[in-house]
Amino acid sequence: MKRFHLFLLAFILSLGLVFSGTNVALAIGEANIKGGPLKEAEFFQKPPGTVDEDHSGFDTWISKWYGPDGNYTDTGGPGNVIRRDLIGEGTDDKLTQVTLSTLAGLQKTEKMDEIGWENAHGGPREWTVFELDPNNPSNMNRGGPTDNIDIYGILVIDAPKAMTSIMSPAHDNNAQIWINGEKWYYHPDWTGGAKKIDYNVEIKFQKGANVLLYRVSEGGGDAYMNLHFDDATHDAVKIYPDKATNKTEFFQEVAGVLPVEPEGKLTTIWADIKRK
Repeated sequence: MKRFHLFLLAFILSLGLVFSGTNVALAIGEANIKGGPLKEAEFFQKPPGTVDEDHSGFDTWISKWYGPDGNYTDTGGPGNVIRRDLIGEGTDDKLTQVTLSTLAGLQKTEKMDEIGWENAHGGPREWTVFELDPNNPSNMNRGGPTDNIDIYGILVIDAPKAMTSIMSPAHDNNAQIWINGEKWYYHPDWTGGAKKIDYNVEIKFQKGANVLLYRVSEGGGDAYMNLHFDDATHDAVKIYPDKATNKTEFFQEVAGVLPVEPEGKLTTIWADIKRK
C-alpha cells in the first residue's frame, strides 16, 4: 500500500509539472501560426493545425474596444458578407477595412460623425468606446439581434520598441484581424468557447502606435469576440481604449500616442506605413 501511495504521489507531481510547463509555454507565447502577414491568396483560407486550447486561466483578455456603437445586422449569414468591406460601404469608401487599421485611417474617425449603414442593417452607427465581457459567450450582441450580425473593434497598441508578439483570438464565428494595414488572421469557424482558441498567432508591432482592427461575422447561436496577447506583450505595451468611455475621451487618451499629421494625407501615410 505504501508503494502504491508513493507511486500515486509521483504520478500527481509529474502531472503538475506537465501542466505547469504548458502554462509557462503559453505565458511566453507559443505560436502555431507564423510568417505573417497573410498573402492575398491566404486572405480567406483557414490555417492548418488548430490547437484547441482553453485560455480561461488568463486574466489579460481585453474588454474595451473602439468602433461603431452597434452591429451591422441582418447579414443573411457570414457567407454573404465576409468578402464585403462593410466599412467602405458605410463611408462611401472614405475609409476601408484596411485603411481603418492604420493610424491615419483611425484618425479620420475623430471628425467622422457616423458610419452610414442602411436602416435595414442596423442604421447609421456612431464611433464610440464599448465594452465586451470576455466571460459572456454572447458578448457581441450588444442588445441587438443575436443572429446574422457583424462587429468591428479597434485597439491602439503603444509598443516601446519594435517587437514580436503572440495574439490569441477567440470568436464565433468568422473572424478577420488587420494590423497596421496588413491582414494577419482569418478563421471561418467558431473556436468552441468564449475563452477557447484555435491559433496562437505570431505578429509584429512597430515602435509606437499600432492599430488593430478585429471583425467577427456571426451566423447563429453564441456570438463572441475576444482577444489577448502573450504575457510579455501585456507587460510591455499600453493598450487603448483604457479608461475612456466615448470617442472624445478615447482620442484624448491616445493624443500623446498618435502622430499629428495634416489632413488629406491618408493615402500617402498608409503607403508609408506599408513600405515600413
